[in-house]
Amino acid sequence: MSAAHEAAAGFSFAGAPAGRARRIIMWRHGQTAWNVERRFQGTTDVELTETGLSQARRAARLLASLKPDAIIASDLKRAAYTAAELSVLTDLEVSHDDALRETYAGVWQGLTHEEIIERHGDEYTAWKRGEPVRRGGGELESEVADRAAPVVLRHADKLPDGGTLVVVSHGGTIRTTIGRLLGLEPENWESLGGLSNCCWSVLGEGARGWRLLEHNAGTLPEPVLGDDD
Repeated sequence: MSAAHEAAAGFSFAGAPAGRARRIIMWRHGQTAWNVERRFQGTTDVELTETGLSQARRAARLLASLKPDAIIASDLKRAAYTAAELSVLTDLEVSHDDALRETYAGVWQGLTHEEIIERHGDEYTAWKRGEPVRRGGGELESEVADRAAPVVLRHADKLPDGGTLVVVSHGGTIRTTIGRLLGLEPENWESLGGLSNCCWSVLGEGARGWRLLEHNAGTLPEPVLGDDD
């Protein structure tokens, strides 16, 4: 039986214990022109490219087969348009929330990766070391988690037992939210690799809280079979 068929039949992935057995799918938006140019977008409202729209449509077809119960999304166009593709296939209304926006990064926004290193090299290096840094004079990663994680949990709490919430957001916000839900210290959030455009991560309820089942996935999750299920 395929993963999608198991989901439809009411099976849970990764051996989730009896109980609510909810899932949260953290889905990054499709490609933008600034992604291609390696420009820091932050809260700048950049639209999807044609490639980004195609990525969203492909991913939406896969995610729709998991029968999500709710969709929430950042109100920035790149996330909102990505979420709309799943909404069309599932007939679910998208709940938009500005708390799911990408990290505000002040003067970094609009700069390329190379320009950031050239102009703000010490700040960039400190951030990569896991130090709390207001990149470009903007938000701390912990502040992003403070605004985004409660929104995700509030909507997850509304799910039925075994239900699935899809969260359409941005790479940095997804990483900080996952880190917070897993109980990791902020200096360790960078250990979670980035998400490719229109890829997603899956969190499931375990006996000791939320745990990461899939990361940077572009295919449907498969059940864990073995000693660690």
